[in-house]
Amino acid sequence: MTQTKPVWLPEVQAFRRQLHQHPELSGAEEQTALRVLEKLEHLQPSQIFTGLGGHGVAAVFDSGRPGPTLLFRTELDALPIEEVNEFAYRSTNPGVSHKCGHDGHMAVMMGFAHYLQGHPPGKGRVLLLFQPAEEIGAGAQWMLDDPGFDALLPIDHAFAFHNLPGFPSGQIVCREGPFSAAVQSLIVRLHGKTAHAGEPENGTNPAMAISEIIKASQTACQPDRDKEGFAILTPVHINLGEVAYGVSAGYGEIHLTIRTWTEAEMEKLSQRLLDYIGRVSKKYGLKAETEWTNIFRTNRNDPEMAALIEAAAEAEGFSYHTAPYAFKWGEDFGAFTQQYRGAMFGIGSGEDHPALHNPDYDFPDEIIPVGVRMYTRLCEAILNH
Repeated sequence: MTQTKPVWLPEVQAFRRQLHQHPELSGAEEQTALRVLEKLEHLQPSQIFTGLGGHGVAAVFDSGRPGPTLLFRTELDALPIEEVNEFAYRSTNPGVSHKCGHDGHMAVMMGFAHYLQGHPPGKGRVLLLFQPAEEIGAGAQWMLDDPGFDALLPIDHAFAFHNLPGFPSGQIVCREGPFSAAVQSLIVRLHGKTAHAGEPENGTNPAMAISEIIKASQTACQPDRDKEGFAILTPVHINLGEVAYGVSAGYGEIHLTIRTWTEAEMEKLSQRLLDYIGRVSKKYGLKAETEWTNIFRTNRNDPEMAALIEAAAEAEGFSYHTAPYAFKWGEDFGAFTQQYRGAMFGIGSGEDHPALHNPDYDFPDEIIPVGVRMYTRLCEAILNH
């Protein structure tokens, strides 16, 4: 059935492109939040909260009648990637761009806000949450820990989506249980002693320790998703000494990302890795310091909420695909699904669409109405039945 083009779509598309032109990094989304706030104020929600967990914004559409509270979340931040696209709305911030599609996710949320203005919930409340710092796995917890967030409680259900290049345009992708992996990043700092490169025996060079840590991290990998103990450990950065050919390095560091399906598996693997680093540093006479960063919890889909998503896709006439595995990337929405009954789903961006985090990626405007229709259908299924 042919759908009538929503009257709000041109405005929301223009908003998406404005956001694309002015991306901001995690924790620095001040102007993005102000643009969101300006649009929301025109749509007259019951309440607007700002400054949540940094630059987070929440709009509340309250029916004034008892009922569940639904949270729908989107992201504010962009990535430190130089854009190569040449279209008119390309990023104006050098080295920063919306290469994960958060500009499109925000556009969908604004289209949903337009719908709620004209079709307020029949009971309960709908919360539209614009989260900072998703890309570094911190913003969700910042919001949850913010005392101002208490005014939004209680929350009964939580939903979010992510666009998915590689899937047919507009296809809905979901599954019960883990939707995205648990991901943590580890920084290992190894302190030795600098020496002359011609007399390395007078110093303590971390090079061999780093090489052994890399080898051990690859041995610990189990990338086959069909087998138990799925784990991917990826070296992402190494720093050793200086470009000074007469100097044997006395300091080095290695950064790794670790991915598993669950927090329990993450905890066991992380402890084994830390124990190994301790043994290797002792073997080579080094002092080791470790730091965890960019922590993403498993995004766990409640079975009933996943079933609602499948039913919504069917009711809207969208193609639906049950993902056989969780996705290997991290998603900060896991901080919400581990506290509230909820689920995340994907919307296909096109089978040949550039991949997420690629310099030539751009969110496809044609799936904006798909996201809005999924959110409105979920809202109606829970609050208006």
